Amino acid sequence: MTLRPLAHLNQTSRQFGKIWHNVDIFRQAKGTDLPNWPSWCFLPMAAWVAIASEGAEFGSVEMLQAASDASRLAAIGTWRYTQGIYRFDEYLAEALTETRLDGKIPTDLLLRLPEWCVYVETPRQEWCGATLYGFWAHVEHDINDARPELRFLLDTEKGLIPQILHIGPWTIDEAISRWAREAEKEAMQMGLMFSSGRAEFIRTCTLAIQPLLSMVLYLCSEEPELKDRNFPDHGVCLPKAKRTKRGWRLFPPAKPRIWSVGQHTGDILRRGCNKQAVERNFRPHLRRAHWHGYWSGPRDGERKFSFKWLPPVVVGWKVYEEETSTP
Repeated sequence: MTLRPLAHLNQTSRQFGKIWHNVDIFRQAKGTDLPNWPSWCFLPMAAWVAIASEGAEFGSVEMLQAASDASRLAAIGTWRYTQGIYRFDEYLAEALTETRLDGKIPTDLLLRLPEWCVYVETPRQEWCGATLYGFWAHVEHDINDARPELRFLLDTEKGLIPQILHIGPWTIDEAISRWAREAEKEAMQMGLMFSSGRAEFIRTCTLAIQPLLSMVLYLCSEEPELKDRNFPDHGVCLPKAKRTKRGWRLFPPAKPRIWSVGQHTGDILRRGCNKQAVERNFRPHLRRAHWHGYWSGPRDGERKFSFKWLPPVVVGWKVYEEETSTP
């Protein structure tokens, strides 16, 4: 059985015959014929729109369709060059998705995705009432104003649905609001109506995106538990371009890599759910992700107060293990 993200990739390749050749052209023009962009962005959305439109005029039906196709191309096309599929341990996934994300979004952390684009499987999730099989996540660098955006492409039973967060020093609902205002402005420029900036829409999207954002943040944490069972000694790494007659090019892997995420942490949480742990009140748990404020610099010199994002961690296991291992 073909993996879902691979099936979508094959369909995209059939639909857009010249897409990978055009990706090479845009990547080779980075910093020369085109403005430069950060290394954490594979290819800006403006390039994907140009690839999808193939020279269509602004405001035309073809351009409107290209703008719609670009979100799908950006996620699936970027994922093609790494093809990482991330399978979270179900106990860790449950604990992460139940963790509320309050306060400002840790933008710098989100720029540390293990790959340019990841596909996360979500067999027990829904999106606004529809089954959510998984999602792609990647970070976009807006060429016009250098704005970073965390872009999701949701793989649902009702089709592929894009969801965008304008990430910065603000909350999730503000990130959704900023995207909605920008989408409304762009729709008006194209003569379309977009009325999703209402409070109910913001609230619904904020609640729905939090579990997915928690999983992405875990992948971006300092030492996420990632393991490829087929190649346990090989970690995640980005591909390197190769010199060809057509210039420097990136080549996709032969097949996707399946990454087990958080297996050790999940085992701890699973074992902590047994009856003895609960009765003795030593059940380990996941400390919620939170901000930590700290001072840095010499005590007798200029000091700086900073906030650091601390991902969820398992606590209480050492005490529990000592108690339950006693004969």
